[in-house]
Amino acid sequence: MPSASTADAIPIETSHEDMIHDAQLDYYGKRLATCSSDRTVRVFDVVDGETQRGSGQILKGHTAPVWQVAWAHPKYGHILASCSYDGKVIIWKEQTGQPGATGWSKIKEHTFHAASVNSISWAPHELGAILACASSDGKISVLTFKNDGQWGVDIFIGHAIGCNAVSWAPAVQPGSLIAPQPNTEAVPGQPPSTSVQSVKRFASAGCDNLVKIWGYRDDTWVEEEALEGHTDWVRDVAWAPNIGLPRSYIATASQDKTVLIWTKDTPTAPWVKTALDPSASASISPAAGTANPTQTGKFPDVVWRVSWSLAGNILAVSCGDGKVTLWKENLKGVWECVSDMTS
Repeated sequence: MPSASTADAIPIETSHEDMIHDAQLDYYGKRLATCSSDRTVRVFDVVDGETQRGSGQILKGHTAPVWQVAWAHPKYGHILASCSYDGKVIIWKEQTGQPGATGWSKIKEHTFHAASVNSISWAPHELGAILACASSDGKISVLTFKNDGQWGVDIFIGHAIGCNAVSWAPAVQPGSLIAPQPNTEAVPGQPPSTSVQSVKRFASAGCDNLVKIWGYRDDTWVEEEALEGHTDWVRDVAWAPNIGLPRSYIATASQDKTVLIWTKDTPTAPWVKTALDPSASASISPAAGTANPTQTGKFPDVVWRVSWSLAGNILAVSCGDGKVTLWKENLKGVWECVSDMTS
């Protein structure tokens, strides 16, 4: 598959005064949020794939570089979260008053962390308005918007040295939507109903080289499993959506220049890890022929980010060499590089 061309890329003028660390579209692709070392978050309207000139709104509240932004599901309104080196997590909401008048304001400022908050992730909307946060102080916090209008906070030790990323599991177990649960009563004239139970679970990536799985049991967060496989800091973790997928997938990116795919066939099965192999994709990716040969299973540089497609079947990998590669599992269960994009 040919490398992606940058000829059709559209540059966006954000007016940030320093390095941009993250950019996220909202659920409908109508808003773009960006954050920067200039300590601001900016929100732009997007029409036909292009930001509108003069539409940017500046959100000020952080006192240090802002690392990430994350949109909540639209069922909760226009809500955006941001996290920063200043140790704060701010939740912003767009307030609509008189016709044509809009503005963003803080609805929560989370200051329980003692060091940089490196990553934030909203839970699947079926579970409620819940935000997980990962910090360099080694702690993980979970903010939950409650029925009384207040925010509850659970905070606990996650990883030694520090925590770099968090990612939520799908709200339902893979296969549960197509496998009827036992003891369900049929109603005449209606299709059989299934009882699907939502689960609160997420993964975290740490400076202790571990990936941990956390589950919510008896009103507390407990460590369910610790996944060992990386030999250096785990920079990012991404739990794949399970739309139509028969198993669970987690991708992890590390300072050790590797990406691991963790799979779990059933809720009681063990996690099995597989390393992506960039050297094996040389015949698939034309751009690989111009690069220096890489050690088997190793990328040319630190791997910073991993991200799944909405269907959960394609993985994007962002590497320190400036390239983004797309990976897909073939029918034989082998992961192949299907596209190579150079920034």
